Amino acid sequence: MNEHQKKRMKEGMEEIGFSLKDHQLHQFRDYLELLQEWNQKMNLTAIKDADEILTHHFLDSATCSLYPSYGECHHILDLGTGAGFPGIPLKILFPEQSFVLMDSLNKRLVFLEKVKETLGLTSLELVHARAEEGARQKPYRENFDAVVSRAVASLPVLLEYTIPFLKVDGWFFCQKGPQWKEEIEEAKKAMQVFSVRLEDSLEVKVPFTDLNHQLLVFRKTNATQKTYPRKAGTPSKKPILNSL
Repeated sequence: MNEHQKKRMKEGMEEIGFSLKDHQLHQFRDYLELLQEWNQKMNLTAIKDADEILTHHFLDSATCSLYPSYGECHHILDLGTGAGFPGIPLKILFPEQSFVLMDSLNKRLVFLEKVKETLGLTSLELVHARAEEGARQKPYRENFDAVVSRAVASLPVLLEYTIPFLKVDGWFFCQKGPQWKEEIEEAKKAMQVFSVRLEDSLEVKVPFTDLNHQLLVFRKTNATQKTYPRKAGTPSKKPILNSL
């Protein structure tokens, strides 16, 4: 990370609302270097340019925390973490929070183990599991204050993946694009099934980019029925839609 990139990171984080300490900036630098090094031998991200990684991954991940209630959460799940987004940037910014990063591809978790070790991250657990399987394991089912995810899936599918992990009154923070209103309409039935309500939505701009997201904020109101999530593959093949 050169001086220009360090300046961009500090200014971008300040625009979002964070004043980076030196050791946090060093952690982001080390993360960037590991990501670029490992990306040469395995497909971690299609974005290879360092400046774009800083904006489209690091700064973008930080925007998942912009709703005030995020800061009150203690135990957080990053579902479908991939190369560690948004979980690793959030863990750097909120070191006091406890994180579980879950992914279905084990080789990504091998990379994240190296990241965890190099950055000196504690209270960070890496779990190899599909969402449908992980949500049925006792240590994870209805055990989290919040779930964050940048996974590319329709909202009805995402709700079935994520809500079973949440405690009652827990939060789901979800980034969506320009079609977010249509997705919410499409997910009305799923929101009923999974006892979740849309608490708020925030328009989010990522500094130094033309990226504009809607941060959707969901709150869980009742325990998840034992029949959910359905078996692996079913949520994406047969999503719970309004017409059902």
